Amino acid sequence: MQYFKSTFTVESAPVSDDLMQTIRDIIAGLAAEAGFESFEDTPDGIIGYVQEDHLDRHALDESMKEFPVSGVTVSYQIEEVENKDWNEAWEENGFDPIEIAGKCIIHDTIHPIDETTPHDIDIVIDARMAFGSGTHETTQMVVEQLLTTDLTSKRVLDCGCGTGILSIVASKAGASDIVAYDIDEWCVENTTHNAQLNGVDNITVLHGDIHVLSHVSGMFDVIVANINRNILLADIPALREVMTRGGLLIISGFYEEDAPVLVTHASETGLTLLSTHQKGNWVTLVFTI
Repeated sequence: MQYFKSTFTVESAPVSDDLMQTIRDIIAGLAAEAGFESFEDTPDGIIGYVQEDHLDRHALDESMKEFPVSGVTVSYQIEEVENKDWNEAWEENGFDPIEIAGKCIIHDTIHPIDETTPHDIDIVIDARMAFGSGTHETTQMVVEQLLTTDLTSKRVLDCGCGTGILSIVASKAGASDIVAYDIDEWCVENTTHNAQLNGVDNITVLHGDIHVLSHVSGMFDVIVANINRNILLADIPALREVMTRGGLLIISGFYEEDAPVLVTHASETGLTLLSTHQKGNWVTLVFTI
């Protein structure tokens, strides 16, 4: 899958660190509506990544043309990312171990963990051209929801699985069967690799979008979808159709300002909002049927 990289540069008078972070969040929110799925901060803006097939250039142009912060303009430059391991620097440096909810430690293959830190679940992630190491707020929130849910003998669906981190957490938390899918073939390979790395053998990984569910039989007790707002809006009705009665739909990957439209859309499909969780400007919603 071909990726594009866009460097967004804030062009204005010097701003405070807090305002710069707010501007970054707004850029990311607008870019997500144009298909971008992951971001990293730079001193004067952010870098965004988008799959070629998901990029809506017209929407991006229009959203950046009149930036909604007075006195601030944002320029951006899009370039193709070489079809190689463009995540090489990240993989070489890795990330510091992450402790979640006092129950789970997520770490890479480079940094050792402190064995004295209390935890029930140990997850090792080798990120290879896939997003989802556990460092992002949305990933952490969804992991927290999985850890506080009784997954014993439950069937789980992981939409847009990335590195497979959510599937692996679900498996180690007691899920009996997990189906994961991602439109990016690198993510499919990385999820398979990380499942093996963690000794997990009950995850079926599929390549494609939500349409792969037409080839999957049965219903799901828990569905997790940590993807962007537009894909969620398109996919929620289909996800509701494969939920068991009393099942859970846990969605994230969007900003606070996007939550109301997602809640309304989910309600229109027959889902009931159970809880809302927030880290920074990122939100996770939990629904049932």
